[in-house]
Amino acid sequence: MVKYFQISQKIMALIRGGELLPGMRIPSENELIKKYKVSNTTARKVLNELESTGIATRIKGKGTFVRARTVEKSVTRILGFGQNMRQEGFVPSTQVLESKVIRGGCSMTISGRFYAIRGPVFRVKRLRFANNLPIMLEVRFISMKHCPGIEKKDLRKSLYRIYDSYGVTLTEVNQMLSVIVIGKDSPQNYFDLKQDTPAFLVTGVTFCGKENILELEESIYRGDEYSFSVRAT
Repeated sequence: MVKYFQISQKIMALIRGGELLPGMRIPSENELIKKYKVSNTTARKVLNELESTGIATRIKGKGTFVRARTVEKSVTRILGFGQNMRQEGFVPSTQVLESKVIRGGCSMTISGRFYAIRGPVFRVKRLRFANNLPIMLEVRFISMKHCPGIEKKDLRKSLYRIYDSYGVTLTEVNQMLSVIVIGKDSPQNYFDLKQDTPAFLVTGVTFCGKENILELEESIYRGDEYSFSVRAT
């Protein structure tokens, strides 16, 4: 096994075991050289490996530090924001930014395919929090054919639970994931970011039966606080 990989695995074990906590400094290049008797090239590869995995971040002039734990979302299963947060050990909350009824319907192209919902459609824009930190901005277009009167519901709650109250069962979710950059002055910067930050843009369509579209989605997840996992079978 390559030396730098062995060392990086040892440091990862210390992080996962709680000996190195978020915010703590990881040994520097010189400290790694002295402790493990390796070259400066190997020590540099160790720090690069830790940073590339997302478990650590390097701050110029200060060193490399253990990153705070990020929220992980699986893209292979239907799982609501609140449930996802609680499973990861965070306290979820929601702020409703905008809501209105669109009489003319709406449409969206996802993975090269065109989807449309006939009006009336309910549009809701929400900011989602984990432990009071804003990490997700979502806009959803919901079919009022399947959810009449949804504009009167408490939209701070889980939409999946609201759908349950209508007897609506989710049967399929198709999503497309891309990467964008949110700048300090970007209109999407509801996260109070002070510098350019990568983010995940998720566009999706949810069905509640064959060819029955329940909602269209356009969501932005902070790239510095969120990660996605994919499982192939």
